[in-house]
Amino acid sequence: MTFALIDGNNFYVSCERVFNPQLEGIPVVVLSNNDGCVVARSGEVKALGVKMGVPWFQLKDLARKHGILALSSNYTLYADMSNRMMSVLGTYSPQQEIYSIDECFLGFDGLPAADLVTHGQRMRQQVKQWVGIPVCVGIAATKTLSKLANHCAKKGLAGADGVCDFGQMNAEELDTLFGRIEVGEVWGVGRRLTERLAALGITTARDLRDADARTIRDNFSVVLERTLLELRGISCMALEDVAPKKQQIMCLRSFGAYVHSLPELGEAVSGYMARAAEKLRRQQSLAGAVQVFIRTNPFNPKHPQYQRGITLPLPESTSDTLRLTRAALWGLKRLYKPGYAYQKAGVMLLNLSDARTPQGNLFAGHRENPALMQVMDRINQQWGRGTLKLAAEGVGQAWKMRRERMSPAYTTNWKELPRVN
Repeated sequence: MTFALIDGNNFYVSCERVFNPQLEGIPVVVLSNNDGCVVARSGEVKALGVKMGVPWFQLKDLARKHGILALSSNYTLYADMSNRMMSVLGTYSPQQEIYSIDECFLGFDGLPAADLVTHGQRMRQQVKQWVGIPVCVGIAATKTLSKLANHCAKKGLAGADGVCDFGQMNAEELDTLFGRIEVGEVWGVGRRLTERLAALGITTARDLRDADARTIRDNFSVVLERTLLELRGISCMALEDVAPKKQQIMCLRSFGAYVHSLPELGEAVSGYMARAAEKLRRQQSLAGAVQVFIRTNPFNPKHPQYQRGITLPLPESTSDTLRLTRAALWGLKRLYKPGYAYQKAGVMLLNLSDARTPQGNLFAGHRENPALMQVMDRINQQWGRGTLKLAAEGVGQAWKMRRERMSPAYTTNWKELPRVN
């Protein structure tokens, strides 16, 4: 099997630049919910040493000095651009696994090895021309190696013009290259694993590849042993043509302003549950339990602190927004304490099961509303999220998330389509 990993470069920033070419060459960051932390950086910002997750307020002086422009996250735009990019890439192989919003794996079986780089270049050119997003391509014999090849293409460590094919390199070249790559750059090796591996003298991708597999399994996990084998070219992970269903679904947000009253908290929790229930129905699942939590701002010592959550088993698994919201609000009433400035709330759906094979309950008296849920989902999909919603979600929503720097919905809102003069 031959795998290709295609990754959108600086994806959120690239999406913004497609519709605002004036951002080209300008240092740009995209901020998280409530314009809090940096979640995406242009190449110019990375060159300034700005790390992912840095709070925006800490960058104000650097931003003034270097002209860094900050934008609010426009997830609707990014999701639509991702769908367009994945549609184009899907035409290059019948085997596609969409791994995240900005990257996917393709299976290249049946293609001549000598043509793979040309195939990768053709993909890059078409995505750039049709969608506007620059991408890099990594090609190798395993998924882990293709991720590493993509890293090399993006950093200019190997390959050319954004495409790196490990199959075009001999053993000596790969050995030298792997010796220059820190082990933390290997897919699945995070910061904590990097520290533990360093204690064993494993600091590079080559060190991990050449380590004893049994020792790695005994001291770490079977998962890391598979990573080691994949670095050796032994494929342990197949392409997943259909993404596996989530085992938990969570929706949580920080508020744009502190919330003090139970009704306002109820509006937020109801809105979050509506979003979670929509995702639940989309993957054709039912939830057997609901978790709700609320908290104050742990970084504000001036306010008294309070944080608590509750998990509520449901008498019968469901995907009905009304029933799920009712359970969440019941739990919220037991969590809420007056006198606190709440900064965040969230919900989680647990004990998920397949909606096509539900486990009935002889004593349950609840009635589902499948037709109503279908109508809600269809209307909100066609006319925009929140077009049809429960009254419990409120109208004014003074607590709503801040997005003071958000770009228009260039591709999903008729009123905000770009105009050409």
